[in-house]
Amino acid sequence: MLKPTVGPIVGHTTTEHARIFLRGAWQNNQRVFAGIRYRRAGDEYWNKGVFTELTASRDMSDVIVLRELIADTEYEYQAGWLSPMNPVHNADTVQELALQWPRDIYRLRTQSAKATAPRAYVVGSCRYLRMTAGRPSAPHLGDRIFASINHLVQRATPPVSALLMTGDQVYVDDLNFIAPDREYKDILAKYRTAFSQPHISKLMSAVPTYMMLDDHEIEDNWPANKNNADEFLYKNAMSAYELYQASHSPAHELDRHAKISYPLKRYWYQFTQGDIEWFVTDSRTRRNLSATERRILDVEQEHALCQWLIHSPARVKFVVTSVMFYPDRKRLGDDAWKAFPEQRLRLLETIRTHGIKNVVFISGDVHGSLTSRLTHSENPDFEVHTIVSSPLCNSKLLPYAKASTFILDQPLARTAAGDYRHELTSTVISQDNFAHMIVNADQIDVNYHDRDGKLLESTSIQLR
Repeated sequence: MLKPTVGPIVGHTTTEHARIFLRGAWQNNQRVFAGIRYRRAGDEYWNKGVFTELTASRDMSDVIVLRELIADTEYEYQAGWLSPMNPVHNADTVQELALQWPRDIYRLRTQSAKATAPRAYVVGSCRYLRMTAGRPSAPHLGDRIFASINHLVQRATPPVSALLMTGDQVYVDDLNFIAPDREYKDILAKYRTAFSQPHISKLMSAVPTYMMLDDHEIEDNWPANKNNADEFLYKNAMSAYELYQASHSPAHELDRHAKISYPLKRYWYQFTQGDIEWFVTDSRTRRNLSATERRILDVEQEHALCQWLIHSPARVKFVVTSVMFYPDRKRLGDDAWKAFPEQRLRLLETIRTHGIKNVVFISGDVHGSLTSRLTHSENPDFEVHTIVSSPLCNSKLLPYAKASTFILDQPLARTAAGDYRHELTSTVISQDNFAHMIVNADQIDVNYHDRDGKLLESTSIQLR
């Protein structure tokens, strides 16, 4: 067997199953299979392995589901692919072959079943990796910060439960004005390169990774800059996104055989870890920019989000939106929630009128990191927080956000019932960074680190 050409990437992981993405390679019209075998850490024997057939229609990639796992347990696994000489083999018969597995042993941990256990997360966005003539330009710059995240993960207490990548994991449009990528094969090549760099590859092979797209997975400020010729680009970009980012996420249901169910119905999704729940929105592909019905989330998604906010019993509710919920930018803010004030106000009024506690909005996009607190002038019980983490690696062509970037001297919204007022609860970090969040019994600790792992800023959000 050969090592995966991309991956393995550990995706959605629960107390009893884990989804793992991996890619093989095309073999001259021969059948190709990928497999994973696993065991509990410390056990002597591997299981027989789980195999799947790879096809060119999925860029020789697939997601394998490891089933009947034990909660809060470390597992070892090996991953690889092969093209058997006998063309009659299938995913079941390959399992019986005497295979020579690649030597690399990876490790993952299932989620704790203890509802109130402290949990930690790493959050980041905007990882720029420039491609020139199909090759990465100085790829170590785009991969460097993941070495620091790996170092933190190896020593973190509590262990890191998940990596949240909230947009712009690839820049399809990195040379948009010179040689934009529009062809499917070129976009796929960008994903393969971005996700196979050594440090990010090591990180994603061990930590459950959850992703959501932003504009650069398609085109800058999508869909505001869309033209008639961009339908071709959109189809290709989203096909690649579905393979490399959405395939291992909770957006896919499992069928009765515990395999990934196709086709994908939507990009937004939810997942639960103990008494913490996440709602990861699609704030990019379902926008309505018409003057009469402006929406950043479609009707179905807004309804689902509001129902979740109202009825979820979770102690902490994280809402991921790739673009900033608040504060608003003074300039270039029309790509974020600033341009959709009616829908934003509906969400805030839902939270306020139902007395929903401990709602935190997670976002990236702006190439600056911060935390902020939102209150209501007439309702002392209302409080919402935002945690922004961006960028993991900036382009030299793009500026970093600063405190002066944002509108901080006026209410976010004024209503007959009172004003929504906000304030920064951290400095604005204007350099490459990532956020390490720890959810404890009474507070969320937010620690921002630079690309070398140095602590830049620490702040806490008190839970109620």
